[in-house]
Amino acid sequence: MVLLHVKRGDESQFLFSTTVDAPLETLIQQITAIYNGRLKVDRLCSEIPELADHGITLPPNMQGLTEEQIVELNLKDEWEDKCMPSGGAVFKKDEIGGRNGHAPNDKMKEVLMKTVEAAKALISKKQAEANVCVTMEMVTGALDQLRGAVMIVYPMGLPPHDPIRMEFEDREDLSGTQASLRVIAEDECQLWWAAKEMQRGKKVQDYVGKNEKTKLVVKIQKKLEATDDDSYLDSEWSDRQALKKQFQGLTNIKWGPR
Repeated sequence: MVLLHVKRGDESQFLFSTTVDAPLETLIQQITAIYNGRLKVDRLCSEIPELADHGITLPPNMQGLTEEQIVELNLKDEWEDKCMPSGGAVFKKDEIGGRNGHAPNDKMKEVLMKTVEAAKALISKKQAEANVCVTMEMVTGALDQLRGAVMIVYPMGLPPHDPIRMEFEDREDLSGTQASLRVIAEDECQLWWAAKEMQRGKKVQDYVGKNEKTKLVVKIQKKLEATDDDSYLDSEWSDRQALKKQFQGLTNIKWGPR
């Protein structure tokens, strides 16, 4: 067993178990799926407490509006009656104006919050400290726990525009958010070890030999984007005639009166 300690920059992420015979193509695919899956769990664990506190998300055209503006514009949330929490709702106004304020009762809120804590623990970075390897099954298990809890509290489901439902259906829109910068597409993912990229088409043993009892710290990152900046062509070091000019004494020539 080869043990990989996966990091993003200097930040520990998780432990992953593989073998020296593992193709890098497959390994990168597996590690990327776990990495992005953990991010999805984190996003859900940040959003579900808001659901527990303030109910479902308002339609996009109602978000951020005051009650007076909603009345003036004659807007109505068609999902308010369809998506009531089990056991009835408790009104807790969302001061930000993103959710409708019809929150689950304390018993149902506890179901959501306990499940959030359990899911977070399952894919926590502390698993690495305890020498526990994270698998895709563990990530899927955390997502299933969260999905199940939401279904218990909201048996009629959530509105299609609610970010929690969008996450469960893989329709999340992260554009323009900080979260989007953390996600790494599988085809853009690179693994680095000992200042070397572990290239697709090779196997783990091409880098570490055939010793299965090996532990490596690898870094996951996006491919470095090629720059289109040609400004370097104007710099002195790029001037092919610079050396010739120095020999001919033609550098640092200034025209005009001194």
